[in-house]
Amino acid sequence: MMKSVLAATLMSLSAMAFAQQSVSFVEPANGATVSSPFKVKFAVSGMEVKPAGDMTANTGHHHLLINATPVKAGEVIPADEKHIHFGKGQTETELNLPPGNYTLTMQFANGLHQAYGPAMNKEIKITVK
Repeated sequence: MMKSVLAATLMSLSAMAFAQQSVSFVEPANGATVSSPFKVKFAVSGMEVKPAGDMTANTGHHHLLINATPVKAGEVIPADEKHIHFGKGQTETELNLPPGNYTLTMQFANGLHQAYGPAMNKEIKITVK
């Protein structure tokens, strides 16, 4: 009886921890109007930021997608002008974008740049004036 209660408690705590895993933008705010260059800051909850190559469980690093479709879970995030990798574990950057409307998607991925999928990405829309 005691083992089953302990097992149920551990499973419940594990499920709660998993449910709390998320990423967010510290800045800019969704809907913000900014001037280039501007700062972008990332946050993650329930996981730890580690550099690319580190495959420790519940870790990864940020990627910033600019006007690009999010990458499906398990797929490798490309490296190009629309998919910026922060493989050293950076949690902020400065962007210099021409005037216009943009969708920025932060996508968290494991040490091999494999996306964790929709649960670990966050999209905001900004205007660069």
